[in-house]
Formats: sequence, C-alpha cells, structure tokens
Amino acid sequence: MKGVILHGGHGTRLRPLTHTGPKQLIPVANKPISQYVLEDLRNAGIKDIAIVLGDILPEKVKDHYKDGSDFEVKITYIYQEEPKGIAHAVKLTEHFIGESPFVVYLGDNLLKGGISNFLRKFQEKDYDAMILLCEVENPQQFGVAEFDEDGTLVRLIEKPKKPPSNYALTGIYFLKPIVFSMIEKLKPSWRGELEITEAIQLLIDEGYRVGYEKVSGWWKDTGTPEDILEANMLVLDDLEPRIDGTVEDKASIQGRVFLSEGALIKRGALVRGPIVIGKETIIESGVFIGAYTSIGNNVYIKNGEIENSIIMDNCVIDINGKITDSIIGANSQIVKNQKVPKGYRLILGEASKVIL
Repeated sequence: MKGVILHGGHGTRLRPLTHTGPKQLIPVANKPISQYVLEDLRNAGIKDIAIVLGDILPEKVKDHYKDGSDFEVKITYIYQEEPKGIAHAVKLTEHFIGESPFVVYLGDNLLKGGISNFLRKFQEKDYDAMILLCEVENPQQFGVAEFDEDGTLVRLIEKPKKPPSNYALTGIYFLKPIVFSMIEKLKPSWRGELEITEAIQLLIDEGYRVGYEKVSGWWKDTGTPEDILEANMLVLDDLEPRIDGTVEDKASIQGRVFLSEGALIKRGALVRGPIVIGKETIIESGVFIGAYTSIGNNVYIKNGEIENSIIMDNCVIDINGKITDSIIGANSQIVKNQKVPKGYRLILGEASKVIL
C-alpha cells in the first residue's frame, strides 16, 4: 500500500491565515493538520507517501516534512500547481503509485481513531475502491452518497441541492490503479475541476467493486476558522496531561494540561485545561488561560485572558481584555492601548500587530 496526501487548494475561507502558507499546516493542538494525516498513514503501516503540493508556499511543506525520515516514512513530492480538482491531483500520482493499491487522504481532514481498521476491510474484501462516509447535518456542502433499498451504494453526487442522504464523503479514499483509467474519461465539472466523485461513479457504473464504510467517531473537514477551532476542541478532549515545563508555587493548574519543556507558568497565573502549551512559552502572573486553548512555542503572554483559541508560535499578548474563539497567526503581537472591558474575537494572519 502507498499513501497520497493532498496538500493543495487556496484556502480562501481561511484567509488571512492562508496568505502566508497552506491551510494544511495550520496547527491544531500545536501540530499541523496534515501531520495528523501523515501519522495516521504511518500508523496504518503505510510508509511510502506522496505529498501533492499546491501553489501556496509549497516550500513550507517541504521544510516541515523534508524527506520524511523524521516521521519514519519516505516522502515523494509532486507539484499540482493549479487547483484543478482532487481527481486531477490523484492522476498526477500515477507514476508514483504504479501497480500498488493506495489511500488518498486530504491533508486538511481529521479522523478520530484513524484508518487502520478501514484499510484492513478494504484489503480483506478486495474492493477496487472504498469510500468512508460520515453522517452530517449539512450534506449540501459535500459529496453525498445515495443507496438503494438494500443499502447498496448506487450514486455519488457532488454538493447536491436536494441530498439523497445525510452521508457525506470524507476526504479519504481507498483505491486501486484502475481509478486512473476512470479519471482519463472525465471532463471538468461546473467548478472547472476533475471530480473524484465522478471517477468513483464511473467505477460503479462499469461494474467494479466499490464499497463503503460509515465512520462512527468524529470526522472534521477543517475548511473554515470555526472548523479548525472545533477540531482543536476535539483533539484536546483526548489530551493526555503532562508537565515537562515549570509551574511556580501559587500558580494554579486545573484539568488536563500538557506543558512542554522549557515552558513557564508563573505564580498567580490560572491555567484551566484541556490546554496544550508549547516550548519556551511564558505565562505571566495574573493571566488566565481557559479551556480548549492551544498555545505554540516561544509565546509570551504578559496580561489578559484567553479561551477556546489557537495561538501560534512566537506571539506576544499583553491586553486588559479577553480573547476568545480566535486563531492568532505566528509572530503576531496583540498589545493594549487602553482598558477595554470586553472580549475580542480575532482571526489574524502571520506577523500581524494589533493595538487594542
């Protein structure tokens, strides 16, 4: 088995966060989203992985993953450049895949429990393709599955106005190389893209064995700031507490907290988990950090309250108010100008500066 991680797309719904890097590198619980994907493939026994790069600073992806050896995998990089659809990106991997079955995994998707059990079913049943489905409240926003009365998969529809079911396709596809022949038959959709749903539909129509499995745990497509904050909450809910940094006397830690090496929580600070705090980060006296917050490396929080937010690396926060439901890009500064007794909700790109 080989793996393919799709790392393209413009991430327009996540701007300004995606002006300075691909959306898949946005951290959730202090780890890039696509790293969860790569580790899921590795933990399922898939070590030969292609990453399909887009045109938003692909060098940042290569800087993070390099040749894959730090993650115990081998990485091949393939450039898609223009976002012409998932099926187009998959077709670019044909030479890399060769005759091997493979898993395509969108780099901005998170799946509780991972793919190991699903991979085993794909292999045991010898499917030509297998999709994972998740019941959602808003199927109009996804590719949706239609079943006959016996529960057999009969049709896949991309973003239907009248969905035939509430079961959306997750961004995870188990495939055999026959799919490349189907992609060659495709024409661009109304979106100007080659749709993977249409390629799999051709497999169904031509009598190939296409199976499906329903996801029982949570699945997140992290396409919006709200999705990313929810994913952060879901991951932190499974956090294993650990204190590798320093907690001064009379600092208060409540709940599950992961405090990284070199981090410091000073006396008089209150930290209420689940929370992850990165290396060399300093939480000053009087600061309150509330639940479901991820704070990156080398962050300095001098004053203020933060809750249900993601603070990326090398930020400085010194305010009199409260930050909540926010995502703060790396190297940003949020400093006080005057006392303002209210909360703030912020989505800041990298290297921003805000004076409140």
